[in-house]
Order: sequence, then structure tokens, then C-alpha cells
Amino acid sequence: MTSTKNNMALLLAGVVLALSAPVMAQDAAGDPEAGKKVFRQCQACHVVDAEQNRVGPHLVGIIGRPAGTVADFKYSDAMANSGIVWDETTIAEYLANPKDYIPGNKMVFAGLRKPEQIQDVIAYIANPE
Repeated sequence: MTSTKNNMALLLAGVVLALSAPVMAQDAAGDPEAGKKVFRQCQACHVVDAEQNRVGPHLVGIIGRPAGTVADFKYSDAMANSGIVWDETTIAEYLANPKDYIPGNKMVFAGLRKPEQIQDVIAYIANPE
């Protein structure tokens, strides 16, 4: 009888997980409008809508771009030699703690602590319209 209860519990857990997967995926995608508001913390140093460097490099086309490769920007050796290609995962890990993710990089921002803010910023950077 215990085996049947365990099987039913596992089946129920699987159904709940399967039904909630689209919702979790949607949440993970982030909200570009909310990300635009969070990005205000970044805009003194970065832009997302023009290939114009400021204190930091522009972020136009960052997804899929190797780190440290924007023309006419002086990167730290740590960033230029990191071997990272920016995607949603690497950007999220970097934004959570830039100094730990790439020790020796020049970014002074301490990072975003809330995962939903990180996902929202990534959604905005990917589509700043």
C-alpha cells in the first residue's frame, strides 16, 4: 500500500511540475518594462540603444557577443581574457556579483540581488524597444 501511495505522490508531483513549467519559463524570461526601470541603475555607465561607450561599454547586441570585444572600449585584462560569451545565463551570473564572477574586472557596481530584477534587466537589454 505504501508503494502505491508513493507512486501516486510522484505522479501528482510530476503533473504539478509539468503544468507549472510554462509559467516558470514565462517568469524566467523577465519583463522588459520592469527591466527598463531597473536599468536606470546602469544607465550612467551603459546604453542599450546606441553603439556609444560611456564609462562602460554599450550593450547593443551583447547577447551572443564575446566579453571584452566592443571596439574602442578599454577593458580590464580580466574581462578581455575571460573567454566568456554573453548569454542569458552568463549575464545573470555576472549581474548577481560582477566582482566574483570575473575577478579583476573594472565594473564598480555591486550587483543586483533579486533574481527577478536580473531577469527583467536581461529581457530589457535583449529588446530595449
